[in-house]
Amino acid sequence: MKPLERLMHRVSFRIGIIVFGVLTCIALPTTLARRAGVLVLAAPAGGAAPHEAVTTWNPDTAIRPFRLEIPEKELVQLRRRIMATRWPTRELVEDRSQGVQLATLQELARYWANDYDWRRLEARLNALPQFTTKIDGVDIHFIHVRSRHANALPLIMTHGWPGSVIELLDTVGPLTDPTKYGGTPNDAFHLVLPSLPGYGFSGEPTDLGWESGRIAQTWAKLMERLGYTRYVAQGGDVGASVTDAMGRQAAKGLVGIHVNLLAAALGIEDQLPANTEQERAAHTALATFRTTGFGYFLEQSTRPQTIGYSLVDSPVGLAAWMLDHDTDSYYKISRAFLEGRPVGNLTRDNIIDNIMLYWITGTGASAARWYWETGQFLAAIPPGQFPPPVAVPVSFTTFPGEIFAAPRSWVETVYPGVAYFNEANRGGHFAAWEESALFASQLRAAFKPLR
Repeated sequence: MKPLERLMHRVSFRIGIIVFGVLTCIALPTTLARRAGVLVLAAPAGGAAPHEAVTTWNPDTAIRPFRLEIPEKELVQLRRRIMATRWPTRELVEDRSQGVQLATLQELARYWANDYDWRRLEARLNALPQFTTKIDGVDIHFIHVRSRHANALPLIMTHGWPGSVIELLDTVGPLTDPTKYGGTPNDAFHLVLPSLPGYGFSGEPTDLGWESGRIAQTWAKLMERLGYTRYVAQGGDVGASVTDAMGRQAAKGLVGIHVNLLAAALGIEDQLPANTEQERAAHTALATFRTTGFGYFLEQSTRPQTIGYSLVDSPVGLAAWMLDHDTDSYYKISRAFLEGRPVGNLTRDNIIDNIMLYWITGTGASAARWYWETGQFLAAIPPGQFPPPVAVPVSFTTFPGEIFAAPRSWVETVYPGVAYFNEANRGGHFAAWEESALFASQLRAAFKPLR
């Protein structure tokens, strides 16, 4: 095995295993003001959260209300950039094997420049209670929606790449107000949705070391700062790695986790069963990802700065990079633009909402650095050294459109004694986004024994 192959094998293996008032205005982070245009501090819709009175006057632990207003000139410039795109010739194949197809991206660009309404998303975000707080030197942006049901269980959910808090917004209603969505008051959650460091409206780390373990520690501090002494956590993609790390660190107050991506499988194929048709299909999907779907992972884990120049300079380049993630999601998104047939909540507006969060904040490069940070951290672990086991009950849901749909036997290999396992009948990599009601039902079932 060549040195680079050994490094990437080791990186993927370790990723899978670890987964895997006035004073507040003065404290407004200048990086956020620069990246987001204009940010106006104001009490969020629904009134101030209970924690504000406790922490507002300490600049080191202040929880600051957050509101965004992007200047119109930023949107005008964006449209000009889209319209000035230099397009390559059409791909020479009929599928996505050469990358994002020209017709799909040109239709996305046309809709983005002519029909998309950023103010709709801006109003949607500003209608939610949003905050920032500084932890370990980085300003963390988060949405914090408390349920009206008194016995709600606190839940922190972490998005992934190329996602953002946008992919979790449609779960807010079903999780915090379940009686409106077929549930009962006993199904309610108090919901915390942070933006990963370097993503969205969170600040960019200015020092090294922001891999999943450090983010997990930051999330534990956030929940403690919010006054939650007993809570659960969920994550997919990068969020699965962070959530897994929280479980292995035995974060104070954490009583259970739920993940929907078995990243560990990337490095332990030889230890995963291949006896049933389902297990063999999962092995085939893993092999396909390694041979044809690993490009973004390799680039961002080795040269995030290089691709970053394109991601913060070209809106269409950013969109293409983000769409070219996994086959199932790509074709669903493509159908939404070319045929007007969205799957679940993967609509044209929602897709561009997510791209806009990267574009408006200029975080294409900083978001990609998580892969590099994680690769550096994991490559430095001595051979034979493994992380501690997860110290809380683990729940797992397999969605059929995932990069590889992990069978129960695979999940039990990584998480012996898994507390809850279910195979959903629809949904893909962005399960919470695509099928929000189904996803919420999974979290209700998974965490019911912990209430």
